Amino acid sequence: MDRNPSFLHLFLAFLRLGATAFGGPAMVSHIKHLTVKKKQWLDEETAVHGIVLCQALPGAMAVNFASYAGYRIKGITGMFVSFAGFALPAFLLMLFFSVVYERTHAVPGVSSLFVGLEIMVVCILVHATYFLGKNSLSSARDITLALMSASALLLKTPPLMALLGAGFMGIILYKSGGEAQAVKQVRLSRSFVHAFSLVILFLASLFCLYFSDKKLFDLATVMSKIEIVAFGGGYTALTLMAHEVVEARSWIDSKTFLDGIALGQVTPGPILITASFVGYLIKGVQGAVVGTVYIFAPGLVLITLTLPFLDRLTSSPIFKRVVRGIVCCFVGMLGYVSIKFAAEIPWDPARALFCTASLILVFRGLDLFWLVLAGAAVSVFIF
Repeated sequence: MDRNPSFLHLFLAFLRLGATAFGGPAMVSHIKHLTVKKKQWLDEETAVHGIVLCQALPGAMAVNFASYAGYRIKGITGMFVSFAGFALPAFLLMLFFSVVYERTHAVPGVSSLFVGLEIMVVCILVHATYFLGKNSLSSARDITLALMSASALLLKTPPLMALLGAGFMGIILYKSGGEAQAVKQVRLSRSFVHAFSLVILFLASLFCLYFSDKKLFDLATVMSKIEIVAFGGGYTALTLMAHEVVEARSWIDSKTFLDGIALGQVTPGPILITASFVGYLIKGVQGAVVGTVYIFAPGLVLITLTLPFLDRLTSSPIFKRVVRGIVCCFVGMLGYVSIKFAAEIPWDPARALFCTASLILVFRGLDLFWLVLAGAAVSVFIF
């Protein structure tokens, strides 16, 4: 077994994974199987450390873990290679969907298809809200914090302020319990140099965008801000993205954003690939590239920044309280966005029946990929 693969071998392995990466966070187990069992590029302990770290960090967990694995296998270059391989299939497919959508979404048959897709997206968001709440809201304090966060958005409070407030409230409310068990730290002295280099590269790229294209700079900063505070997974990040691109900046409308989420459901990789769709509609292919890079780039920076402090980070009571508060906030925000998107749909008996059937299938655990494809086909005939 080749324990020191070439960069091409590493890229092709993650490219194959990325092309079949339906299921979002479930892909973490497939990445672990590839790198530990199949290829033996990592040992079990190192992989587990990566899962712990990526759970503690914001952003798309599967993309972060693929990047972490590449870093452990082939250093900083390996991180870029594994990230590129894993994200490329989703990006290319979403770019294709975006081009087709821009040219055909007003065609009657295509518009009927998206009526059903938009309803299913609302159902999927309701399902995500329920399960995130079920797994995260275990006390009256959790529920109160989630309701306060939803109310804050209703009162037009910027999501970032709501998140900061929830993190602060988490420190106050959760004074006992919930601490994580410490894990053995794997020290990487070179990680400090890599982290510094990535921060400089990230800031330099923003600097270049600022002077070359202000629109692309705005897109990059918005996507980066979303990624940095997106604890709780892809669907929670969508709440921030919806606020930033629909409400705060009016780059696209709610219906179009719903269509982008729907396309993200039939695209391999994380739901945050919706950033490619948003970027394309704002600034063409350049926008799609910038949206994709900057929705994931902060995750790569955070991995190298936090890796040397893995033990302290995952066992810190303060960190755990802040994250718990933020996750409760995301439950409320996700619920708010679900209601907001539902309000955008012109409901009638046919839509209500379609929504009811979709909700039943979603909650019964039908694979979302096949559900979206079947729903799209059905909607063409009934809407």
